Amino acid sequence: MRKDLQRHVVALVIGLLLTCVSICVAASGTHAGLPAGASPAAHPFSQILSTGATSESVRIATLLTILSIGPALIVSMTAFIRIVIVLSMIRHAFGMPETPPTPVLISLALLLTVFTMLPTLEKLNQDAFQPFMGGMLSLDQAMDRGAAPMRDFMLRQVHQDELKRMYELSDKPLPASTEEVSLLQLTPAFILNELRVAFQIGFVILLPFLLIDLIVSSVLLSLGMLMVPPATISLPLKVLMFVLVDGWGLILQGVLHSFK
Repeated sequence: MRKDLQRHVVALVIGLLLTCVSICVAASGTHAGLPAGASPAAHPFSQILSTGATSESVRIATLLTILSIGPALIVSMTAFIRIVIVLSMIRHAFGMPETPPTPVLISLALLLTVFTMLPTLEKLNQDAFQPFMGGMLSLDQAMDRGAAPMRDFMLRQVHQDELKRMYELSDKPLPASTEEVSLLQLTPAFILNELRVAFQIGFVILLPFLLIDLIVSSVLLSLGMLMVPPATISLPLKVLMFVLVDGWGLILQGVLHSFK
């Protein structure tokens, strides 16, 4: 089980790397750096991209690049955004901004991200990661195959309005089909959608805790205990209510089921 989890995490990171490279290529043009009149095959980097198989040095360089930019890609292109924001809102709903500790929430969010994206990871691992590491695909081919599962996942979450807004901001026409959607516009639209959904879930989470705070404040005010901080009384009640209703399990189940 641990080996399977590690394999899925590695596949996630390599796919995000390939997706990021695809974004850069789409933004600047594949051969933007070529001199005028030069053919793509005459450029060294173009040869690395278009060759039928990758050398061991290219694969090692790709893996080393993953270690540096992988965390940023995981944050921006996976379910991690929505999950970690919802978990952080639970802390603020309790009034305990340091409990649970941040490393615990980050670890839980990463594991839930892997569980949520298992179908995407398996397809990415089978179509792009394993053939690339085996030297059967060039970097260009691996980019295309690795970007496809990530694009499909993000498109399932993004609303049309958010994607349309990104294309309007970039002064580009809307694509005619999903295969033509550019990752350069899709990624920020996906992030905006994740923020919107996370805040909607957080609002529902905050309501019962706000109700407890209001009730405790009203009771203390009616008893004339103005010097007693309401948080001193409401915090144990919040924790008790959360434990009795199995709050962690309900919230995690709801967040995971919110993904399409």
